[in-house]
Amino acid sequence: MNMHGNFDDTQKQNLTIIGAPIEEGAGRLGALMGPAALRTAGLVRTLEELGHAAEDRGDLHLPEILPNVPPVNGLAHHIEEIAAWSRMLAIETYNAMKSGSFPIILGGDHSLSIGSVGGIARYCEEQNRELFVLWLDAHSDFNTPATSPSGNMHGMPLALLCREPGLEGVFGDEPHGFVKPENLHLFGIRSIDSTERVLLRERGIDVVDMRQIDEFGVAPLLRRILERVQKANGVLHVSFDVDFIDPSIAPGVGTTVPGGATYREAHLVMEMLHDSGVVCSLDVVELNPFLDERGKSALLLVDLVASLFGRSVFGKPNRVDQGTTAINA
Repeated sequence: MNMHGNFDDTQKQNLTIIGAPIEEGAGRLGALMGPAALRTAGLVRTLEELGHAAEDRGDLHLPEILPNVPPVNGLAHHIEEIAAWSRMLAIETYNAMKSGSFPIILGGDHSLSIGSVGGIARYCEEQNRELFVLWLDAHSDFNTPATSPSGNMHGMPLALLCREPGLEGVFGDEPHGFVKPENLHLFGIRSIDSTERVLLRERGIDVVDMRQIDEFGVAPLLRRILERVQKANGVLHVSFDVDFIDPSIAPGVGTTVPGGATYREAHLVMEMLHDSGVVCSLDVVELNPFLDERGKSALLLVDLVASLFGRSVFGKPNRVDQGTTAINA
């Protein structure tokens, strides 16, 4: 989709693929190899085979001179490096959106979303379009330097993007946008720090944890979110962390949490996102090939991204009426 309307199976996308080999925000090394693994697993080729025009911009690289960031109250490891990545990514995603392209950011750890979402939010604000964020993740990533038990910044992007205090120096004077807390939807969550839980409740942020998914199923819970975006004539940024998926089928991540989404649940999410026509941008983060098994996590991610961009087994099902199912051929 672009900012001017929805896409369907007959409308192909202009895609801008941006590698962000960042691992400074994580507690384990290896995520910097994520973009290369996704390309090796055939991501670009798969998108082109689906009929989309994919421009691979290659990987960004840290500048030799890092920005000066004021000291923070608490722990925020490698904040100067994260600031440099964030400023570069915000420019890249803003320019992609401005050119009418759909940015796909390949990570790298989840701190990259500070920059990717910052640039997309800036563009949406200029266009007077409401931006929503779907955070597919085992973790809520809503810590601040004052609350983080580890100081790893891949656990802080949403707090910064929702204007929580403590990380104002990351962007400095560089232009960027923010996310309204009421427009943030956390989906598949199963690990929240106690201080994060307090903040999430105080800010009224929508959290769909795995208990809710177990009880009610993916479809009605996700449909509620998508209908809200559609009703607001908004657009949706999707940030997909590998640990959203159960580690038994996607082990290539440094922060595994048992009990994640199954193969079919993850594909259903992506298929519904495609059908909704509201997705404007995508992060794929936290792939750590060093921890993977013969590339199985990277290959699964490529399959899931393909579902988001229109790959289906047969066709989109119509509504079920009186126990019968009709299929669009």
